[in-house]
Amino acid sequence: MAEFGCPDVDGEIGDSGVDLNGLVERREQGNDVREGDGNSGGGDGSGEPIVDLGPPGQGDVWSGDNWQQLCGANFEGDCSRLNEPAPPPTPPRPGGPVVVTLRDIASFRPTPPVSVMEPNGWAVVGVPANFVAEASSEVVSGALLGRTAEVRFTPVGYRWSHSDGAVVESASPGASWTDLGVAEFTPTGTSHVYAERGEYTVTLEVVLSAEYRFGGSGWQPIAGVLAVAGDPVPVLVGEVDTVLTNGDCRANPSGPGC
Repeated sequence: MAEFGCPDVDGEIGDSGVDLNGLVERREQGNDVREGDGNSGGGDGSGEPIVDLGPPGQGDVWSGDNWQQLCGANFEGDCSRLNEPAPPPTPPRPGGPVVVTLRDIASFRPTPPVSVMEPNGWAVVGVPANFVAEASSEVVSGALLGRTAEVRFTPVGYRWSHSDGAVVESASPGASWTDLGVAEFTPTGTSHVYAERGEYTVTLEVVLSAEYRFGGSGWQPIAGVLAVAGDPVPVLVGEVDTVLTNGDCRANPSGPGC
C-alpha cells in the first residue's frame, strides 16, 4: 500500500484505477465507473460507495501527478497546503468612473461677484464709464454624492447687463484706468457709454467653470459652465455743459461762467 501524502488518504495504483482503502475508481470514455467493497454505504443508492477525486475529464487515472495537481505546485509528499485558509475574494471591479454634473453641485454656492465702476456711481452722457469685476478662483467644501468633497470655481468670463439694454461681455475682469495707464474716460474693453441722462443699474454676472475632488485627490473637471450674478449697482447719469469761465470756479465760484 503506497501513501499519497494527502491527509487521511492512502491507497495504491492498479491497472483498473486507484484503490483507496478498498474503494476503486475507474474512468472509462469520459464516464465514471466506481466500485467498492460495499461496506461504506451511501453513494448512488446501489450500496456502492462513491469516491470522486475530481470532475470528469481531469484524468483517466489519478496518479501521483494528479495528486500533485490537487495538492498544489509545491507537492513534496504532503498536502499541508490544503489546510491553509483560502485567500480573500478578489474585490469586484468598479463599475466605471464617477460622473458629476452641474446639477450635482447645486449646493456648493460660490461667492457672488462685485462690480466696481469709475467714476464711482455716476457717469456722463456720451462719455465712457469704466466697469471692473472683483471675482477670483474659489474652493467651496461640502457633501457630494454622499461624500465629503471640494468644488473649485474659476472665472472664465464676465457679463455686464445695463438697464438701458446694453450688454458688455469680456473674457477679462477689466482694470482701472490707472492700472491700464490711460487717462480718465478712456474707452476700455469693459466700459459703457450712456446715451441719455437718468438713473440706471448694472448687474455683473461671472461665468464659472467647475472642478471637484474627493479627499484631496486630483481635480476632476465638470462639463459645462454656470453664471453667478452679483447685486445690481445703481448708476446716476448726467450731462455736462461746457462754458467759458474766468479762471478756476473752485477758487472763484462767483466768477463769470461759474
